[in-house]
Amino acid sequence: MPELRKDPIVGRWVIIATERGKRSNDYHPAAPVPGVEQRFCAFCPGNEDKTPPEILAYRTEGSKPNSPGWHVRVVANKFPALRIEGGLNREGEGIYDKMNGVGAHEVIIETPDHKQTLATLTDKQVEEVLWSFRDRILDLKKDKRFRFILLFKNHGEAAGATLEHTHSQLIALPIVPRNVIEELQGAKAYYNYKERCIFCDIIKQEQASKIRLVSENDHYVCIAPYAARFPFETWILPKTHDPYFEDSQKYEFEALSRILGDILKRQNKALNNPPYNFIIHSSPFNQAYHDEDYYHWHMEIMPRLTHLAGFERGTGFYINPTPPEEAAKFLREMGMGD
Repeated sequence: MPELRKDPIVGRWVIIATERGKRSNDYHPAAPVPGVEQRFCAFCPGNEDKTPPEILAYRTEGSKPNSPGWHVRVVANKFPALRIEGGLNREGEGIYDKMNGVGAHEVIIETPDHKQTLATLTDKQVEEVLWSFRDRILDLKKDKRFRFILLFKNHGEAAGATLEHTHSQLIALPIVPRNVIEELQGAKAYYNYKERCIFCDIIKQEQASKIRLVSENDHYVCIAPYAARFPFETWILPKTHDPYFEDSQKYEFEALSRILGDILKRQNKALNNPPYNFIIHSSPFNQAYHDEDYYHWHMEIMPRLTHLAGFERGTGFYINPTPPEEAAKFLREMGMGD
């Protein structure tokens, strides 16, 4: 059983996931070598028996569970960071706090086509992936043990991907991560001072100045954040204030699929298919935060073009050699019609 341990100095929780050190090569093979075709992929159609049983699948009518015929497929991670079974069993060990590593760790296989990436999928296919995110959040929110769900994607070996077949991941946690708490506290302080959502104000300012605005449609903006941590980091935010990603409606997911596909294509064109991570920060649940007025869900897309070294790890400061204004201008110029 994994274990959650709390750092008594800064209050940061760490997952001690010993079972992830037991990965076998049948499910997590060595990182793919460019130009060499991967011989076996557990995520490809016909290999459904090589993964845990599907939790959710969008399928062609008449196809059977755990068989070919799916468009998007969600399975439990075979080597999870946290386990769904059991109770938290919070306890102390002298000055230290710990609990069982209870949570959910799932893999969203975004397409049956091994050669596609999220950037090359159609808008409709991307929308289906977003619907799978929503459906899994709504289901896991019913579990009173969980307080926060992170949806994330690792694309490319340098970004932490261990399988070539395009996929995203979901981890449900029994605690709210410190990074999210810091966002919540900052947003709340701004709201208490100005009685406005800071994310809404950022959107208005970036729309007005346009120097860090990459693209927008009727429902979303894509910006290079003012204090970007990484070269070509971008954020996607809904124009309408909403703390919960999973509350998005059909027309909003249609618009989100368009702007997400657009920025990934621009990024590919500008940076030659870079490794990247994206995360979705949505409001926590099943806990004491009353954040509907001041928190605003958003997606952060972070190309992995630089490496975190001693200074960054020792201080928490990031060194970004590319001003976000220049990155936004470059991405704007990567219009799909060019």
